[in-house]
Amino acid sequence: MIIRHHPDALLLAEFAAGMHDHGRHVAIATHLLACPHCRAFVRSMERVGGDAIADISPTPMRKCALSEVEKLLTPSSPTKWSTQMTASNDVEVPGLPTFVQQYRFGNWTWIAPTVSLRPIHLPHPSDMRVLILKSGPGTRMLQHTHTGLEMTCVLSGAFRQGHDIFGPGDFDFADDKTEHQPIVEQGADCVCLVALQGELRMKGLMGRLVQPFLRL
Repeated sequence: MIIRHHPDALLLAEFAAGMHDHGRHVAIATHLLACPHCRAFVRSMERVGGDAIADISPTPMRKCALSEVEKLLTPSSPTKWSTQMTASNDVEVPGLPTFVQQYRFGNWTWIAPTVSLRPIHLPHPSDMRVLILKSGPGTRMLQHTHTGLEMTCVLSGAFRQGHDIFGPGDFDFADDKTEHQPIVEQGADCVCLVALQGELRMKGLMGRLVQPFLRL
């Protein structure tokens, strides 16, 4: 498997520094598990950060510091999973990382012919929605833009954008300046993990017709 599309260096450096919220973290971590090149870059960034911390002069801690940290790590109330979310042991998605399989998943929802999605319920707050998107062979998505960020990691199958093909492990980044129209390659379903911020804005007459009914 050859991975040709990666998060940029800034996204990876921010990941190494723990600066991403949970939705972004899940999308980039999914790519990292498939991509040794990006894992090596993140490890090098972590070493740089570790060296910087090692050079800082130690500061005495307050006697109550440990108890205060333990209090922050202890949830004030048990996590309440949505009753519409199901256990993840029925999730059969090739390429889906084990850590994502531990989350709660909603039901598959049909959003267009040959296209369906399954939401993932994150255990930590995020301004991004994370979901599994499955599209049938030859599916031509409507041309669209975004009001926020979109991070896509291909789990199986492939899609094309212009002259670029995105296959298993590839990472695609879009923002509010991006206008694109992914087309699924023939031969197999394309299944992706997608972290989505904001909304999609459809282009063209057909896009304007379906926009009121689309909830992505």
